[in-house]
Amino acid sequence: MLKPVSEVAAPRMSNRAWIMVVAGAVVVTLSMGVRQSFGLFLTPLGLDLNISREAFGLAIAVQNLLFGLVQPFVGAWADRHGAGKVVAGGAALYLAGLVLAAGTANLVGISLGLGVMVGLAMAGCTFTVILGAVGKAVPEGQRTLAFGIVTAGGSLGQFLVVPAAQGLIEALDWRGALLVLGGLIALALPLALGVAGRPQASAADDGPPLKAALGEAMAHPSFWMLNLGFFVCGFHIAFVGTHLPAYLRDQGLTPGVGAMCLALIGLFNILGSAAWGALGSRYSKKWLLVMVYGLRAVAIAVFLLVPISAASALVFASSFGFLWLGTVPLTNGLIALIYGVRNLSALGGIVFLSHQVGAFLGAWLAGVAFTALGSYDAIWIASVLLAILAAIANVPIREVSLRAASAPV
Repeated sequence: MLKPVSEVAAPRMSNRAWIMVVAGAVVVTLSMGVRQSFGLFLTPLGLDLNISREAFGLAIAVQNLLFGLVQPFVGAWADRHGAGKVVAGGAALYLAGLVLAAGTANLVGISLGLGVMVGLAMAGCTFTVILGAVGKAVPEGQRTLAFGIVTAGGSLGQFLVVPAAQGLIEALDWRGALLVLGGLIALALPLALGVAGRPQASAADDGPPLKAALGEAMAHPSFWMLNLGFFVCGFHIAFVGTHLPAYLRDQGLTPGVGAMCLALIGLFNILGSAAWGALGSRYSKKWLLVMVYGLRAVAIAVFLLVPISAASALVFASSFGFLWLGTVPLTNGLIALIYGVRNLSALGGIVFLSHQVGAFLGAWLAGVAFTALGSYDAIWIASVLLAILAAIANVPIREVSLRAASAPV
């Protein structure tokens, strides 16, 4: 199943392409690193403002849902006008949302700042827009690897920012920590210059105009299989990223263990994103996705079956981290391969919307389940079943360009 796939011979990446990859990776490092630290704020913020886990989980769920809902439109705009202005606008709104949340005294401010504003902002300064720009600048044979490098940036941010955020919360309280994190987001503003412009894709894989591309994708079963798989990915990431620290505290472990687990997820996903991206440049992307989702099911099941301890939590975080965002370069690589790169941000944005619907449910339903049942057990079991479903859904995907499939022979 994992036989090497032939790819179009491509020239080496230009200096401009490398600048775009590096600048994009740093932007994703900052934006995703800060976002992945929000789970650490659940307990101190909740105690200070008397906000329940369900209410905080709903705020983060709204963030995830808005992130996904506006992504296709933001992606289409970036495809047409370039990514630089989109990234700068997203970073500015992200900063404003963190400042608002840091100064609020109630749930409304948290929901507006961390929920609405950050959710809208992230559509402009994270994976879909950045990968769309990179996909147009990088030759086809190196595209999935470049996607893996950018995706690894999100995990590097998680590894670096999450432990720092825990230290900031302890030293400055949660309000001061949010302000410092806002300062990190401000660094993305000048980096937007690195992804500015609209590099032209080759005619061979460019794809049709947006309206035709949308109709083509919507009528193609593989597009919906990619959506289903990415839905499950979002459910897993939002649930684990938002609720794992609190779950571990419920099991009697210290807050530091939760922070270390999030950091290890980031550390191992640096390796995982790059590795899955590199493998996707040589082997079948759909079968690699089947493998990722299947291994997720195994990792969660083993975590539930062994006694909870600091060691078991750290091992789970490391193994799950290797699988954390490996879906991103593979999924975007399949979209680029099958549908072309002309509308990669728009089509990738639609698939990402399904990811964020899953993320909405993962963050929110976990809080609902805890309030109703007093534990996260039902959500952990659902996560295993969903991982198996995602693995099965990727099997029938047709991993061939629609341009090649319709070409005369």
